[in-house]
Amino acid sequence: MKKLLIFGILMCFCWQTHAQIRDFIKRNRTVTNGRFNQNDSTFNKFVDVKILGKTHFTDYKIISYYNDTTFIDTTLTIQKEYKHNYILRDNFELMPFENMGQTFTQLGFNFNDVALFPTLGATAKRFNFYTVKDINYYRVPTPSTIFTHKTGFQQGQMLNSFLTMNTSERLNFSIAYKGLRSLGFYRNELSSHGNFSFTLNYRTKNDKYSIRGHVVNQDLTNNENGGLVSSAIPLFINNNPQFIQRSRLDVNISNASSVLRANRYYFEQDYKIWQKQDTLNKTKSFLRIGHIYNYQLSHYEFRQSSSSPSVFGNASKAINDKLILKKKYNQLFLSLKAPIVLGEVAFKLENYNYDYGYTADTTVTTTTLPNKLKGNTLAIGGMWKARLKHFYLNADASNIITGPLSGNRLKADAILRKDSLYALTVGVLINSKSPNFNYLLYRSAYDAYNWQNDFKNEHLKNIHASIKTEKYGEIEAQFNSITNHTYFGFPDSTTLQPKPEQASKKINYFKIKIHKEFKRGKFALDNTLMYNNVSSGSDVFRVPSLVSRNTLYYSDFFFKGKPLYLQTGISFRYFSAFFANNFNPLLNEFSLQNDTKIGGYPMFDFFINAQIQRTRLFLKVEHFNPGFTGYNYFSAPNYPYRDLSVRFGLVWNFFI
Repeated sequence: MKKLLIFGILMCFCWQTHAQIRDFIKRNRTVTNGRFNQNDSTFNKFVDVKILGKTHFTDYKIISYYNDTTFIDTTLTIQKEYKHNYILRDNFELMPFENMGQTFTQLGFNFNDVALFPTLGATAKRFNFYTVKDINYYRVPTPSTIFTHKTGFQQGQMLNSFLTMNTSERLNFSIAYKGLRSLGFYRNELSSHGNFSFTLNYRTKNDKYSIRGHVVNQDLTNNENGGLVSSAIPLFINNNPQFIQRSRLDVNISNASSVLRANRYYFEQDYKIWQKQDTLNKTKSFLRIGHIYNYQLSHYEFRQSSSSPSVFGNASKAINDKLILKKKYNQLFLSLKAPIVLGEVAFKLENYNYDYGYTADTTVTTTTLPNKLKGNTLAIGGMWKARLKHFYLNADASNIITGPLSGNRLKADAILRKDSLYALTVGVLINSKSPNFNYLLYRSAYDAYNWQNDFKNEHLKNIHASIKTEKYGEIEAQFNSITNHTYFGFPDSTTLQPKPEQASKKINYFKIKIHKEFKRGKFALDNTLMYNNVSSGSDVFRVPSLVSRNTLYYSDFFFKGKPLYLQTGISFRYFSAFFANNFNPLLNEFSLQNDTKIGGYPMFDFFINAQIQRTRLFLKVEHFNPGFTGYNYFSAPNYPYRDLSVRFGLVWNFFI
């Protein structure tokens, strides 16, 4: 009732403070033009656009890492319902843990875009981590602000504040901060995250010189409880009335926390040595030189006031594991854009310098292993982008020629797009790279978590295709062949702890995802279905065979003058039972297990969403079905999924 009251008050407040209502615009997508030139023209087709003075909504540009251009979208759609979570994107292929800000169990994998160089590791903390490709740039005629809010569990909330403005037609900057704090219902599972970003985007009047870049600071802290103890699991499954208050259930760890911190400084710039423009002053051809710089300092820490031998094995001291990675990436490129047939061709030289290791105050029980992995690698490569009417081709290749790391990467995509009627994409990725650094070297106060490995490169061959049509929906498919797959294996028979391993046989993984929405009057049924198949290597690569999400909802305008747009419905989610991987809080990685299956149970959510002007309000009753479907629901072995909860949120756009 309290959350319903807040919902009503905010709706009334928004209604009174907005003077007039504008029609809603349909969301627009533009053609992928590759990442060569951020000044490429966009190809927008939009309907029913209203005007703010002399400014169109489509003038509020969002420019991605790849230089695809969309615009700030203030509509309320079912996709906005799916994205209203703390990672701010659709989590269809992810199974959330109980508390907001925790990790996810992956229900499907996407290998369409894999980097050439290894990362630090701790991949379970990467879902709320901003990479270079997650940062957008902007071009707006007036200052624009977006506030996103969602309540947490027990105590806490998530708030994302964003501001962007152009100080001139050529210069834009943005600043954003996303803060999250949620206590959770179980012991020792507090989440406290902060993501700060600042972007800059500038080009000269004659378009000869352009620069864009960002500064990102991130602090992702979680208390780690290791899940329920074995004796507490039957109490949870049987819904013992004495343990409905979940904090009464015993957990494996009560004094540990993990944190991933990172600071990144990134910019890319280019200068056109020569350019030729047409009669409309649009660049037809040019020769340009450019530079990309990326410096990132990352820290991963696991702290514990006293050891937990039943969970991690023996340790003689208080645990204070600190892992650090300094990496510098520089790229020089020279590109030529010629008439249609050639398109744009570029040559690039890449340098990757890394310093991975442990700080002096890391407590370890062994001194036989080194403290660092350091190196400097050099790679050469090229890029190609071409366009012929509705057909687009993008290709990118790199090969490491010197240094302690080895590897190569080839990615190519062909796109055929006809306005908003359909878009067909076919692509291939061939990649060879070193495993992440935490597979190669790890040091800890726990005896069983000290290793050094000389693993082979992981080899990936990926073929992917998708077709998106306005009338028939969307189909995406990919086939992956993986050799030397690196993973954390089954617990060692002596230490009972997982160790890094490489698969001895090839993994063949196929995935197909289908999305189609059916509408009849004011009702709609939105369906997404994913099928996974691991034809070879299923003993080390685990995914459910079937994942489904179906949402039946009603939407309409209300009241005289149509000031209120309402959307309400029920969402059903399901994935087939499988041996999901264990979550290891010390490594913040997942490891294999053969004891417990999760899945095979339904999850129902009820939601009421509303839009008044450019304010969207979200009210959701999550997982309301345990009372009639049972309590055997887990996000990972020993980690229960969330109980019934009522949560509120909003997204508020300001255009000054």
